[in-house]
Amino acid sequence: MSTSAASPASHGTEEARTEAGTHDTSGAGTEAGGRAATAAPDTPAVSRAERIGDAALDLLVERGMRGLTHRAVDERAGLPQGSTSNHARTRQALLETAVRRQVQLEARVLTPDELPGAGGGGDARVDPHVLVDALSLALHRYLTDHRALLVSRYELALEATRRPELRVFFDAAGSVFRGPLVAMAAAAGSTEPERHALSLIAWAEGLMFSCAVGSFHSTVPGRAELRTGIAELLRGMLGDRPARG
Repeated sequence: MSTSAASPASHGTEEARTEAGTHDTSGAGTEAGGRAATAAPDTPAVSRAERIGDAALDLLVERGMRGLTHRAVDERAGLPQGSTSNHARTRQALLETAVRRQVQLEARVLTPDELPGAGGGGDARVDPHVLVDALSLALHRYLTDHRALLVSRYELALEATRRPELRVFFDAAGSVFRGPLVAMAAAAGSTEPERHALSLIAWAEGLMFSCAVGSFHSTVPGRAELRTGIAELLRGMLGDRPARG
């Protein structure tokens, strides 16, 4: 799933305060680790927007959508009360901030130089075996080191089904991952890269869901097993066709 947001409106501030008040009665501040709302300095490495986004994603993983409030984010991020409302005045803006940060973090699961064809130009040939290695590495990292990212993504995706305005933002954000996969499928020899990319995404998403929160949550496939599954899928798509030269 893109990266950016903010939505003003005075009534949104009131909505945020109401939500925050409701959250206070449930003792969320204590659940957040008892962290005092003392401002920690922003640093060049981590901006305030990123701290707010990180805190929002943490809350989604731990408490679900109902636990995500402006005040709870302030507490989790160690920011002065009202900081999150100043950055994202409405709930929609807060959700967009979370989506933006989700995209930034997911983009780091597989770094650009680990992608097939990195540095080879737009028409670079991609060996299908290299594509298999890259995809299996990404899936294995998600399932071992970044399971929380999957949970927060599912929370945001479900909320997007209930909020049309978030659906538009969420889909636009996710499109940044779709394009490169279509290009890699074409470079690996696919004659129908759009359709094959959809099949790859559907297979990978289904596997991650099953192993992160579904009935196979206690079973994490190894790299070799993931390679085998992806290779079988690509073989059915590409046959014996060579990668594009």
